[in-house]
Amino acid sequence: MDIITPGKFARLDIKDIEKQLARCPALPSLGSVNKALQGLLLTEQRYTAQIAEIIRRDPSLTSRLLRLVNSVYYSLETPVNSIEEAVFYLGVRQIRQLAMVTPVIEDFQKLTIQCAFPWRDFWRHCIGTALLTREVTTAVQFASDDSDYVAGLVHDLGKIVMAWSFPDHFTEIHRQAALGTVELLEIEAAVLGIDHAEMGARYLEHHHLPDLMIEAARYHHRPEKAKIYSPIVASVQIADLLLRSEKIGFSGNCVPVTREQCFTASGWKVLYPNVAVGENTIAQASLSRTLELIPDMLEGMV
Repeated sequence: MDIITPGKFARLDIKDIEKQLARCPALPSLGSVNKALQGLLLTEQRYTAQIAEIIRRDPSLTSRLLRLVNSVYYSLETPVNSIEEAVFYLGVRQIRQLAMVTPVIEDFQKLTIQCAFPWRDFWRHCIGTALLTREVTTAVQFASDDSDYVAGLVHDLGKIVMAWSFPDHFTEIHRQAALGTVELLEIEAAVLGIDHAEMGARYLEHHHLPDLMIEAARYHHRPEKAKIYSPIVASVQIADLLLRSEKIGFSGNCVPVTREQCFTASGWKVLYPNVAVGENTIAQASLSRTLELIPDMLEGMV
């Protein structure tokens, strides 16, 4: 068994961790994600011109919108330069997802400037997990809004909070994690005294954010423990593992994951407790096809 060392930094007790955690700034985007656009997109009559006008006020969202519609994923012969045309191609669901991603990622970036880390690949992991979580829940047919997407997007928030609150410990943790022999959760607990799942959940609780976000952060490695939202949290776990298995983005956990491990994880049993072998195979094949599209979608979003 590989030995985990605390490095040159002392392992902290939970009281010291809580004190520093309380200093971590709030992320406004988590409480209110582009309300004006959300309200407009949820109305029965969705006017492209009105949606385009709101998007035009946000240069970052505009940039992501045009990058996504012109990505390999859409394979358009003529580049799209008009926001109205992009809205037409993308549709309401994709725009709503972009509207959520843009402010959240910008807030996340403010907390990560202290640590050298492949953050762009990390954002790709977070957004990819959100996209694939939506596909998992759609296959199981129990999600009717964007709550599953949000859960996937924020599942690894604890790593960002850790980077801001404990940059030295964070650096040591990922130095050891790069060896790829010990699970990240174990290293975090040994070096710092808390893992990223618990760190993210405590941060979200401190800022009075919804139970779904808290459960997604705390239980995405063990969704069977979730008290209220276990199916969505299980979907996040499967999406997270599938992206790791295909090395899409970078979660910070370097221990290899096989496709078999993805489909025998505890979350799969939460979602499909009594499913026949044939149905299992169909669900897995559907997710595998979607997984192939994720890299091209991410090129347009990150």
